Amino acid sequence: MSISEQNDMAGWPPEGTVFPVSGIDLAVLPGEHPFHVQESAAAQENWAREIADNPALFDGRMIFQRRLSLADGLVRGEAYVTPFSTFLWWRKQSERHGGFHLFAFPVAVSSDGAIIAIRMAPHTANPGQIYCAAGSMDENDIVNDHADVAGNMRREVLEETGLDLNNAIADPGYYATHMNRSVTLFRVFRFPWTAEDMLRRIEAHILVSEEDEVDGVVAIRSADPAAHHYSVAMLPILAWFFGGGR
Repeated sequence: MSISEQNDMAGWPPEGTVFPVSGIDLAVLPGEHPFHVQESAAAQENWAREIADNPALFDGRMIFQRRLSLADGLVRGEAYVTPFSTFLWWRKQSERHGGFHLFAFPVAVSSDGAIIAIRMAPHTANPGQIYCAAGSMDENDIVNDHADVAGNMRREVLEETGLDLNNAIADPGYYATHMNRSVTLFRVFRFPWTAEDMLRRIEAHILVSEEDEVDGVVAIRSADPAAHHYSVAMLPILAWFFGGGR
């Protein structure tokens, strides 16, 4: 890792800190991500091992950040559309370099104050993990050569849960947290239904949906990190939400 890469998040709050975001500007550039160019052979070798263990994995294309910066609350980035296999190889590095994973969590909250999250199916790249309904941004989320975070959140929630974010009231503004060069943007969406009603609606959707990456749904009512098999990205959000940060 170069000195510049060691310092490229020097201006960010400490890892695991939740902080407000004043704006988002994520350009998607033409061409190939430099990490993909440099690591393509290793990424393909790793992919062969991955699909041997889990043939259900799909090598789709996703938006993978090359650069990210934070100044006066503005998150600005430059990304390339990149094979998932390359991202998976990047994610496995003990010291990640050459890129950033930026994704968006719509934090769905019931009328009685629970966070409603999904459980990923065993055949996915995050088996059994529990987190807010979400997915990495991809080519469907590019508008005018920029990543559309709001569009990505609405699309993913609709696909995975059947819920429409347009039926919720969004809290003002986005927040973010980061860890090991993975940056989570999130926004709270408050639905007019109880947790029990939301669970019932989502379970009915899972039964009929062509989307097979989700195999369960949970209502989260505390920041206890041991309550479920959480994605690590969820932990600072839960501590913030249930600690009164919202």
